[in-house]
Amino acid sequence: MSARLLNGTEVAARIREELKPRVEAFTSRAGRPPGLGIVLVGQHPPSEIYVRNKLKAASDIGCRAELVRLPETATLTEALAAVRALNADDAFDGILVQDPLPSTMGSGASQAVFDTIDPAKDVDGFTPVNAGRLSQARAALAPCTPSGVIELLTREKIPMSGAHAVVIGRSDIVGKPMALLLLQQHATVTICHSRTRDLPAITRQADILVAAVGRTAFVRPEHVKPGATVVDVGINRVTDGAEVAALFPPDSPRHADFAKRGALVVGDVHPAVAGVAGALTPVPGGVGPLTIALLLANTVTAAEARAGWSASH
Repeated sequence: MSARLLNGTEVAARIREELKPRVEAFTSRAGRPPGLGIVLVGQHPPSEIYVRNKLKAASDIGCRAELVRLPETATLTEALAAVRALNADDAFDGILVQDPLPSTMGSGASQAVFDTIDPAKDVDGFTPVNAGRLSQARAALAPCTPSGVIELLTREKIPMSGAHAVVIGRSDIVGKPMALLLLQQHATVTICHSRTRDLPAITRQADILVAAVGRTAFVRPEHVKPGATVVDVGINRVTDGAEVAALFPPDSPRHADFAKRGALVVGDVHPAVAGVAGALTPVPGGVGPLTIALLLANTVTAAEARAGWSASH
């Protein structure tokens, strides 16, 4: 058996196309496009790539997207000031602060910044207000990656109602909101983490297994029930040729990719899981594009809500 690949790139493209008429309608009625402001601190290479992709995707559907760039030496006070300026600017409906922040800002910097974002503009769904609303199944702005997973499962007709879903990872950004959104789809949800005993025994019960641990090829065939749907949220960079050789069979096209680029982006799920799972999200091309598509959807939703009307009006 070889798993059916759940193509996040194609689903994300459909979502973006669906957003364009809403953007056009908002722009026509409001006299301005929906606005997204992104705050980037420092020179973190992966963050540079993520931000560039987000800015381009927003611009492509007709949104206004602007980058507020702060130097590596910026203080937490300066980062908070940048967020407050975007809060006060009515041209921006969505605010995103790209993680990670420099370690020099202190261990609580990210939460302090998220706490400062106006909940009405919190397109990442990270503020305490929106996290609380999510827990009560009434969040208009939910975290983008888990929301993207739900969109993918829905559009690919993977049954969630009544299914046993296991989420590996308990972060505020992915693990916890993923569990809540699956609950809202009437799945029975188990959350696992680094202190879970006999992890494979639990994950093998899953009809839907979501891996969000940030560890290369952590989920192996022995973790997966035959025929299960496996969602790989991991984005891990591999630069060691020996590790690539251990992960992929000799005939895999990923070897050519590695030879060309000197690095590969791989997930939390071992490639061999494709022989056990019924459906699987690839990395790249799975959850990643959906995260950006749902960021755009949240931006448009926030713009409509701030203007006092919904997409149907």
